[in-house]
Amino acid sequence: MSASKWRDTDDKVTNSRRELIEDIRGYRIMSKQKNDRQTNLTRGIRVEIASLVYNLIEVVVSVTVGLLTGSAALVSWGLDSTVEATSAGTLIWRLKAEKDGGDKRTVLHRKKVALYVVACAFWIVVAAILYEAVSAFISQEAPGFNWWGIAILFVSLVVNPLLAWGKYRYGKRLDSPALKYDAKDTMICEYQTVVVLAGIGLTQWMGWWWADPVAALLIVPYVAWEAFEATKDARSVDPDEAEATADA
Repeated sequence: MSASKWRDTDDKVTNSRRELIEDIRGYRIMSKQKNDRQTNLTRGIRVEIASLVYNLIEVVVSVTVGLLTGSAALVSWGLDSTVEATSAGTLIWRLKAEKDGGDKRTVLHRKKVALYVVACAFWIVVAAILYEAVSAFISQEAPGFNWWGIAILFVSLVVNPLLAWGKYRYGKRLDSPALKYDAKDTMICEYQTVVVLAGIGLTQWMGWWWADPVAALLIVPYVAWEAFEATKDARSVDPDEAEATADA
């Protein structure tokens, strides 16, 4: 065999080795990215589980104390926590579909259902808050005072930012608008906590009976806007598009 043929053969072997090495590297990178996403999905689910558990505690304590003391603001705040809990539950359900290897259509279907569930919960909360506030204005009675209610509000001032940070962190890593959206909702819940504390404080120490229902009504615009946005987002999700894309 001539020297030129030997060189050609050697070049082909070298190129084949380079292609093999590149394929191996590409496989390793893809495998690492997949493993990283699975890890982030698991951690995102854990954050939402923590959010679900804590918000259920918020609901039980705040609604019970609010009904016992006649505080429309505390009841309204607790009812809004049901939306947070519902959102956490549906996000767990949606993220689990992806983690378990569900196809794109399944993931989109769960996203659509989750958004509609959250939207319905928001509208129910709007109706409940309006009922509690109007009832308080009609009775014109100042709500009672309970340290359990104050305690859960102050605990939430600390817990909510931590939950929001975790949701946004993994929402960013997963490129998940839903998780980032939930983080935003959690931080707005922080604002609601401050509003409710202010309403209770003005009622108890200034004797302004109307401060409590007014604080409750201040929550309504936010809840109604989120209900509208969730409904709009749910309508924009079309699981059949994923199937059409796959068939194309």
